[in-house]
Amino acid sequence: MPSEPKDAYTIDDLRDWENATGDLDPPARLAVFGDPVIHSRSPQMHNPALAEGGKNCQYVRLHIGTEDLREALNLLKEKNFIGTNVTIPHKGEVFAAVDDMTEVARLTHSVNTVLVDDGQLIGHNTDAPGLEQAIREEFSVDLTDLRVMVLGAGGGAGRAACIQAAMDRSERLVLVNRTFEKANALKKEIEPMYAKSERLLGPVDRLAVIPHEVKYLERELKHIDLIINATSLGMKVSDPVLIPAHLLQPHHLIFDMVYAPPQTRLMRDAVKAGARAANGLNMLLWQGAHSYEFWFNEEAPVEAMRKGLKESFNNAK
Repeated sequence: MPSEPKDAYTIDDLRDWENATGDLDPPARLAVFGDPVIHSRSPQMHNPALAEGGKNCQYVRLHIGTEDLREALNLLKEKNFIGTNVTIPHKGEVFAAVDDMTEVARLTHSVNTVLVDDGQLIGHNTDAPGLEQAIREEFSVDLTDLRVMVLGAGGGAGRAACIQAAMDRSERLVLVNRTFEKANALKKEIEPMYAKSERLLGPVDRLAVIPHEVKYLERELKHIDLIINATSLGMKVSDPVLIPAHLLQPHHLIFDMVYAPPQTRLMRDAVKAGARAANGLNMLLWQGAHSYEFWFNEEAPVEAMRKGLKESFNNAK
């Protein structure tokens, strides 16, 4: 009788994959790499999709340390894997390790999805398109029609958000980061994406960078529709305030990439101000859907993924 997969496998398991997972049915041919990885809900999201799509494989967690990452990636080829997702802290290292990558991965400088294709590792980034789809679903509007502010523009998730907004030629884009130099360097990278735009200039710069300070936020938020929190601030009650509550206005849309807790202080303050707010759970969903489509070159069974993800949170309560 087939056994249940482990909560997480190790590099030693991967080296001896046939014996470590030989009694799994269907076989484990997809995974998520991370350190830590036990918290990942990707199996609960992907396995219902694989079943719905009639795929004879399952998805597991692999606890891979940085020192073993290159070996683990090479073992994917030997062990008949279809691919893997990659989470903290490996996205940058995998970006440097793959044989080829999509244009989105090149622009974001980050890989979170890998396809094994004819002995080659092909990298992709689903953060950017996952965000785009989540914004559309949550607020019924596209990034191209919005004036966007990204908090934490210097980090990986923030960079992906800025790249996607730039690719979509959003009406306006303001990069906010505590380290001004990092955000300014990104601004210079994405300026060419806006250079060919035919939209008329407004009373403020279409592409701007500001430090994460109240006086600058106050000036810019009058000319912003969508505020994206790409930082990890909001996970803890003790985290500092991202935006003072009095600066939030009813016309603002708040998208907080944090999804645990399901409502952050930023979201609560936004709702009190009459604004609309959403957490990052739908981004996680659409990241998964784009991974599925990258691996199998077909439309993902999104509703099966949504149901599995929702049940994983309900079961954790």
